Amino acid sequence: MSVSTKSLLRKFLIWKYKHISERQFVYILSILVGFLAGIGTVTLKNLVHYIRLLFELDFFKNYQNSLYFIFPIIGLLLVYIIKQSWLKKHIGHGISSTLYAISKLNGIIPRYNIFAALITAPLTVGFGGSVGLQGPAVSVGSALGSNAARLFHMNTKTRMLLIGCAAAGAMASMFKAPIAAIIFAIEIFSLDIAFVSLVPLLLASVSAVITSYMFLGTDVLLRFELTDAFEINDIGFYAVLGLVTALVSVYFSKVFFAITNFFNQFKSRALRLLIGALAIGTMLYFIPPLYGEGYGIMNNLLRGDHIAAIGTTPFNLDLSNIWIVIALLIGISAFKAIAMTTTFGAGGVGGVFIPTLVMGSALGNAFAKIINNIGLDFHVSESNFTLIGMTGLMAGVLHAPLTAIFLIAEITGGYELFVPLMIVSATSFAITKYYVSHSIYTLKLAERGELMTHDKDQNVLMVLDIDKVIETNFIILKPDMKLGNILKKAVAKSSRNHFPVVNNNGEFLGVIRLDDMRHMMFDTDLYDKVDASSLMHADAGIIDYNVDSMNDIMTKFKTSGAWNLPVIKGGKYYGYISKSKLLTAYRQQLINFTK
Repeated sequence: MSVSTKSLLRKFLIWKYKHISERQFVYILSILVGFLAGIGTVTLKNLVHYIRLLFELDFFKNYQNSLYFIFPIIGLLLVYIIKQSWLKKHIGHGISSTLYAISKLNGIIPRYNIFAALITAPLTVGFGGSVGLQGPAVSVGSALGSNAARLFHMNTKTRMLLIGCAAAGAMASMFKAPIAAIIFAIEIFSLDIAFVSLVPLLLASVSAVITSYMFLGTDVLLRFELTDAFEINDIGFYAVLGLVTALVSVYFSKVFFAITNFFNQFKSRALRLLIGALAIGTMLYFIPPLYGEGYGIMNNLLRGDHIAAIGTTPFNLDLSNIWIVIALLIGISAFKAIAMTTTFGAGGVGGVFIPTLVMGSALGNAFAKIINNIGLDFHVSESNFTLIGMTGLMAGVLHAPLTAIFLIAEITGGYELFVPLMIVSATSFAITKYYVSHSIYTLKLAERGELMTHDKDQNVLMVLDIDKVIETNFIILKPDMKLGNILKKAVAKSSRNHFPVVNNNGEFLGVIRLDDMRHMMFDTDLYDKVDASSLMHADAGIIDYNVDSMNDIMTKFKTSGAWNLPVIKGGKYYGYISKSKLLTAYRQQLINFTK
């Protein structure tokens, strides 16, 4: 930033301080962030659109099936080259990376995240990578929100709120569903739903939707008008669909982590690219509907055109046979999870949200077709079950049942399907939660104790920095030090009443407290007879710097009753944490969270 720009910004901040209240300025920033998130989302969608237009040329159409194999490999190779030669930085999954920034980085997101996903995600998706754009849209918007907050010197709580506003804006712009976008931000990012935070979310969501209408008109990604009313007789079928979507959600999650772990075995990114690109190319050659995000599948199924949804395959299949169609739809649902995760494993950049919708639509439609064709004289609405299938997968895979309900309700333009939406969403979420404790977004963060939740106490502990509560100014004793030396070199020169005993390798052996020596301090005959090893004893507990979370540390203080506990780092003594300092830091952070 130039000197003149800094001066101008300083003058603006002074003017703002005098004329605009903090709350009013947050409202203004939320509108700005919503607009920027909308612009980012529109840009992502347009870049993918223009790449796709290139492939619609007659030259490419003549070799379409073969190119389904080649294009994804080209796209992933371009992303690899950009990452290695230009960005030279890690690009994580958009929503997971944003959650990590909120929980461990005080909402500070590097500036490069603004353009990193904006470049790499369209190449991944446009060339056929089987991932979505919602995650990258959130990544771009969140980086814009974080850096806007930093530019105007907003506090940590406001910075996190603006990240939530950006996430809501990205969702609202993507689907033109402002209410679902607000719920998405609250449900996924565990935002405080107090009135003071709800208004900025509303403003950001509306701002992003208006931005989307300005640039894209009334065009929407999912086009559907509800024509079939909800039938009470179908309740049993919806309950079974909830169970089916739960099982598939568990399958989705298990496949995601299994394939991710498989690719993590390879240290070389080039090898991951080679294996993943060949695998995704092969899958797309044999199952063309897996190409790209998959909006064509969803829209065609909602229109009742399963032939167009399945498209042209290299197999000479009789698509007039409904059971072949059902088998293909189930295959699409099963392989979408594999194709998506393989794209990530190969180094592609994208999101999980939209592939989840694609899987749900194929599964719901296949489920309805089975009911209608088993010969028991049942008939259900295939379009309605297609929508409800999306809800079940969203609720199960993403652990976002409310987002699932309100997104589909807004897409359909009404709440006629609210009852089946709630039945399937609740069933899928409850069962999936039992087998998979956290969503794809949050599992790894939760395992590391880095996940922000609606538990405010837990969140405060999570954002505490352990280095800021560790004290290292203790006088260290060696095990062979005599009592006289201890009194002269340690007790006389320290205001502390306890002294760690450490060997020559830096390993913590025990502690000596002042009370342990008080009865012999004036007995000079013992000065050369008693050493530290005979006086020391084990402490009430030990904190492992590399293992224990702040929640673990607080628990250790509670169970041990100690006021000071030693910290080891890499097996060596590092310092002490005092309960009083920890509680003071906790209280200050709690004030920051609630003010």
